[in-house]
Amino acid sequence: MKIAVIHDYADVFRNTRAYPKLQGHEVVIHTDAYADPQRVIKQVASCDAVVLTQQRVPITRQIVEGLPQLRFISQTGRNVNHIDVAACTEHGIVISAGGGSGGGSPYSTTAELAWGLILASLRRIPYEVERFKQGHWHSTVGTRLNGNTLGIYAFGHIGGAVARVGKAFGMKVICWGREGSTARAKAEGFEVAASREEFFANSDIISLHLPGNKDTRGLVTAADLALMKPTALLVNTSRAPIIAEGALVEALRKGRPGFAAVDVYEHEPVLGADHPLLKMENALCTPHLGYAEQRSYEALYKLAVDQVLAYVDGKPIHVINPEAIGKR
Repeated sequence: MKIAVIHDYADVFRNTRAYPKLQGHEVVIHTDAYADPQRVIKQVASCDAVVLTQQRVPITRQIVEGLPQLRFISQTGRNVNHIDVAACTEHGIVISAGGGSGGGSPYSTTAELAWGLILASLRRIPYEVERFKQGHWHSTVGTRLNGNTLGIYAFGHIGGAVARVGKAFGMKVICWGREGSTARAKAEGFEVAASREEFFANSDIISLHLPGNKDTRGLVTAADLALMKPTALLVNTSRAPIIAEGALVEALRKGRPGFAAVDVYEHEPVLGADHPLLKMENALCTPHLGYAEQRSYEALYKLAVDQVLAYVDGKPIHVINPEAIGKR
């Protein structure tokens, strides 16, 4: 079987323990970043299967209809919001999507990155490093964590991990979210804000840890951001559409919050520095690094390869559209 692996930006797949398991199959790996659906069609056109690295590329009806030879999609992780499942089913393309982030530990790679962004932002690390290289000594004053208030929006595995680290730093931690989220926070002894308004107004740092779906799209509004302190930091390592479109850029221009650290964007990959946040001095931006860690990739690609081999063996696993089985 001919298998395409696309959007493997860091060229990780060929160096994982999972890669040799596909010996005997023709595997074509593409590492380039792009958003053009025609490039997907060109790279996958002659392939029977494709391995998708997380949600880096939307698989639209247009793409599905341009790939008559494609029979199988192996998705790393359960999230298939980027795939037109109905179109795949109509064309007999089986989708396997199982597992999680690959780490298992609540102290996940995304929680670690959130803290990297918080520390880098509050201590102005990227700015001072670059200035130092240019021959200057330090010129900014940072902000300590101890004694300040950390707001956690959604106390799940990642939000909980970020909250515990904040507590270890001596921060006051307050939480907000749905009933199940706040119940988990209370069970661990964390405070829940008295109201949504109080949560946004009283937090010195707010870290968002909501899933990206139709229920959370635009959940954080311009009005919420306007309540934040001019000294506050907003951190988003979850999904960009959680914040109402355009609201964060406008809020930063108005100075509430005073700073943002962002790892996710409305349309990815962002190429040519074509995003307004990248042009703002009060924003620290990273190119979706949350899960980009070696052991996580090992687990993600192991899952993807196991799914491919199960399909080849005629016993597909983690199938989300069983109606597609047997159409080809």
